[in-house]
Amino acid sequence: MIIEQIYTECLSQASYYIESNGEAAIIDPLREIDSYIEKAKKNNVKIKYIFETHFHADFVSGHLSLSKSTGAPIIFGPTSKTSFKSIIAKDGEVFKLGSIKIKALHTPGHTMESTTYLLINSKGKNHAIFTGDTLFLGDVGRPDLSQKSSKIKNEDLAAILYESITNKIIPLSDDIIVYPAHGAGSACGKNLSEKTFGTLGEQKRTNYALRPNIKKREFIKEVLEGLDSAPKYFNQNVKLNKEGYQDINDIIEKRKKALTPTEFEIKLKKFSAIILDVRSKDEFSKAHIPGSIFIGLNGSFAPWVGTILQDVKKAILIVSPNGREKETIERLARVGFDNSLGFLKGGINSWISSGRIVEEIKTINVFDFEKIYKKNDLLIYDVRKKDEFYTESISNAINLPLNNIQKNINEFSKKDEFYIHCKTGYRSVIASSYLKLNGFEKIVNIKSGFEGIKKTNIEINSLISV
Repeated sequence: MIIEQIYTECLSQASYYIESNGEAAIIDPLREIDSYIEKAKKNNVKIKYIFETHFHADFVSGHLSLSKSTGAPIIFGPTSKTSFKSIIAKDGEVFKLGSIKIKALHTPGHTMESTTYLLINSKGKNHAIFTGDTLFLGDVGRPDLSQKSSKIKNEDLAAILYESITNKIIPLSDDIIVYPAHGAGSACGKNLSEKTFGTLGEQKRTNYALRPNIKKREFIKEVLEGLDSAPKYFNQNVKLNKEGYQDINDIIEKRKKALTPTEFEIKLKKFSAIILDVRSKDEFSKAHIPGSIFIGLNGSFAPWVGTILQDVKKAILIVSPNGREKETIERLARVGFDNSLGFLKGGINSWISSGRIVEEIKTINVFDFEKIYKKNDLLIYDVRKKDEFYTESISNAINLPLNNIQKNINEFSKKDEFYIHCKTGYRSVIASSYLKLNGFEKIVNIKSGFEGIKKTNIEINSLISV
């Protein structure tokens, strides 16, 4: 028996390859399916099943493309409804894979169709659970990500999740391995661990939602407490996963178009496109096309694209490092942004060589910032998450998290010069580019962010009571 976790850092997402006696199953595949097919071909096995733990909101799954390429059926949990052919498993239904079995355990709550898959080894022993977004390491799935058409209240979903955890997960033995769909960085939970798998016994001891004798009302309160609003693109991804999408190779072939600066400008005006610059934060800060949004490939690219751009139907023009154009289109497609119009041929250098205007993000290093910090009444915005801010922050900083920047945009000042930072500089450059696009001009980005500030003598405060 082989179990391989295939972890994608950009999405904080795990898919799984399971193999036994010449047969394989894939759980929660990415939209790029070649790695699964190549792995099965290399091992001379047939992909027999494609299991989906639920309708994913944070990425577009590869179930349809993989099924089309391999002939393997797609399996969803009870209550699922799809626009394509699929097997809707019954609670407790068993699927044979070589000498092992995979049992569907209906565990609603994150969504109503959410299902955990229990792997039973060749000796008949419960070996592992593939929990999707029902159970993470350190947390459980947030119960507020169903499609907008759902009439079930978040409190009711949380209550249903409590029953699933209590009646289906906790009774399983402590030595069972937990393989979740996400790790730290995912928006599908609050307190996800950096670890990507562990034992159920560890979770019973350390996960607040699995603690002994937790009451339903306590569970509901704690699970719903402190949730950030879900990104708007989540519902659009759910729709794609339920109703279907184009094959990613077709997207790449159609969208990988090199555009001269003139062609780039024509499409920009014709389609009211967004210019998405995916280079490094330093390169963008030094020179970028006016009106560009920065979301660098060397970061949590896909989730921030979804959070900042919001609508998967937006027309996008790409400015990328040379040689990473295909990668950019692929990674946009992971979260359903299939409408890229092309990329700037020759990158930013071709734009500059053509004599066109570029802009910069005004930047200050942390030691120069330290010199003026106490001498002036500075306006400082911290765009980290609330929990980061309350754990450690500098005096007088105002917390306006990047993930809510559209909602909080009027809280930023257009009148006064202000300083902006995050943890390392990635998110603050995203924020700066978005604010510039919306008419904010007096922005100074603090290079190296809070990690750099901690190397100075600026006093660090905690807003959490001990």
